[in-house]
Parts: sequence; C-alpha cells; structure tokens
Amino acid sequence: MNVKSLVTGLALTVASATCFAQQATPAIIEDFKPSELNQPYQDYPQVNSQGYARFKIIAPTADSVRVSLGLGGRGGTLLTQQADSSWMGTTEGPMDEGFHYYNVRIDGGKFNDPGTLNFYGSTRWESGIEIPAHDKDFYALKEVPHGLVSQVLFPSPSTKSIKRALVYTPPGYGKDLKQRYPVLYLQHGWGEDETAWSTQGHANLIMDNLIASGKIKPFIIVMTYGMTNGIRMGGARRPATPAPNAPAGSPPPPNPMTAVAEAFQVVLLDELIPYIDANFLTLANQPNRAMAGLSMGGMETKTITLNKPDVFSHFGLLSGGTYKPEDITDKSKVKLIFLSCGSKERPEGILTATTELKNAGFNAVSYISEGTAHEFLTWRRGLYEMAPLLFKK
Repeated sequence: MNVKSLVTGLALTVASATCFAQQATPAIIEDFKPSELNQPYQDYPQVNSQGYARFKIIAPTADSVRVSLGLGGRGGTLLTQQADSSWMGTTEGPMDEGFHYYNVRIDGGKFNDPGTLNFYGSTRWESGIEIPAHDKDFYALKEVPHGLVSQVLFPSPSTKSIKRALVYTPPGYGKDLKQRYPVLYLQHGWGEDETAWSTQGHANLIMDNLIASGKIKPFIIVMTYGMTNGIRMGGARRPATPAPNAPAGSPPPPNPMTAVAEAFQVVLLDELIPYIDANFLTLANQPNRAMAGLSMGGMETKTITLNKPDVFSHFGLLSGGTYKPEDITDKSKVKLIFLSCGSKERPEGILTATTELKNAGFNAVSYISEGTAHEFLTWRRGLYEMAPLLFKK
C-alpha cells in the first residue's frame, strides 16, 4: 500500500469512527428538573430523564469550579463560567440510577453545594444527588402504615462514652406488649455513620412497604456507628504488608480493618445488644437475631458472625465480601447467608461463593443489582431482596 492510499484509508477510518461515535451518543434531552434532594426553593442541581446531572454554582471570583461527580467518578465535571458570573456544567454521560455523594472544588478547595442537602459519607458531610431509578417504588414514601426510627443513647464502657443507635420499630410496635420481634443489626459502610441506612438507604421505607404488601413479618432494625475506639481508617483499605526493613518471613502487621471490627464487636455484643434486649420488645435469642452490613459493614458482619456463632443466625454481606464453607464450624447454627453486590462490581465472586455454600449444604442466596456499582441503589435493592428471607420459620 502506498503512502497516499494509507493516508486515505486512515482518514476514512477516523471519519467512520467519528460518525459512529456521533450516532452512538444521543443528544441530551433538555427536560432537566431540580433533584429531589435539593434544599427548599433551590433549582440546582438538576437531573434529566436520561440520568444526566447539571450543576450551577455561584462563585463569581473563582478561577475554576469542578464538581467531583463525573461519569463513573472519573475526574469530575468541569463547570464553565456564564455571562452572569455563575458556573454551570453537565455530566459527560448519564449517571447510574440512585443516590450519589459529591462535592465542589473551587480553586482547589473542597466545598459542599449550597443547593442540595448534606449527607454523612467519606467521614464528612457531603452533598447528595438522586438520579430517579426505574424501580424506585419499593423505597418510595407511600400512604401506608409507617414505623418509627428512634434515637437511643446507650452507655459504652469500652469506649468510655455514650453512643447512639437508631432503631426502626415496625408499624403497630408496642400496642401488644406480649408481641416480641426478631432483630436485624444493620451496619453502614466506611466513612458513614448510623444515619446512613435510614437516610441514604431508606431502610425504614423499604420495611414499611414490604410489611404493607404482606411480603415480610415485621422485625426491628438497629443501626449504630461501626468505627469505634478512635481507630483511624486512613490505611485500612490497603493490604497489610510487612515493613520494608522487617526480617525475612515476618508476618504482615494487623489489618486496620480487622482492628475496627474487633473493637466494634465489643460495643455491639457487650453493650448495644444487651441494651436493646432490655429496652425493646425483642426475641432475645440467636435464631431471631441477624447481622448484615454494606461494604465495611459487611466486613464487620463477617468477622463478628464467625467470631461469635452463638449470637446471630442470619448473615448478610452487601458488597461486603463472601463466606467460604470452611469458615463456618457449625452449619446447624446458620439459618441464612445472603450475598449481594452490583453488576458493575464483582458479581462472579458472589455467584461462585453462593454455589459453593449451597453445595456444602448452607441456605445461601445471592442477588446481583443490575446496572449499579458500589452505591446505595445496590444496597437498597439488596436489603429489599434480603428482608423477606430473614426469620422465616
């Protein structure tokens, strides 16, 4: 092939690729509406029917403004200054359905968007935006009987403090003092706190709707803070390795994540559970007690349920790892193992682990949230799928 033919061929290839890209990327539909999580009377941020997000920030003297929420979280969305000195921009592509944290970078500084509500995540209060999901009905606020989410303060000698838990009690709780309820201890992820499951996760609304539809028998949910004793988590997500100058064959240092789980185990088992059983109408025994968690909360769940097999009978890991059959010494004490994650995470690991557990004789169930990653719609769906499986006779 001569040089002229090669150049012509390359030009045609580039033109074809450009044409294909233009055809594959649909035009943005200008039907943007304020996000449902906006502050009262605030028009921005906005979301359109395709899942694009649009932001407007008032920062007239800024040199650059970027929103940390980008397509797939890559680099964020760079805003452009407008004629009125405000800054505006739209995500490069549609976002996953559901809830997302974000913040605003103004000249390199990190700030929250004053247009939207704040949510505790990433160890700080973050802005939040909701991309309406096609299946949002299961966590929607409906005209059905509603349970209560109550704050309780319980003593924690191990941390020398008074700690807080949020407790969901189902509709009708307390009307019949003879009626006792099973309990699910439900843990948040890294950087979040005890408010996450009821605020970002809508756990109470999911329960209300399931109970109203007759799909589950009522039970209590207890949510508390899972990062205890002042243990810092900065390096917890990195694998623990021996120090560079350690002698050959030295074992790796303790994993910070394990230290967090073990410290939390004391708070949960020795302090919180006795408080809940003493102050709520619980069925205070192992067959009627479950533990589950998302991400870091799943790691805590796995660690504690394996350490203390006489406390919980139902286990749930939501984007929080897996169990192996050999992890569990007494199969008879385990009534359910529920494993889930998003289809954009590592679903093959969940499916393989579930098959291995089933083959070993465990009641194991897997669920993969289609089209989502490590995010709250994954975990909302996971709770919705898991709840009807808990405490079945």
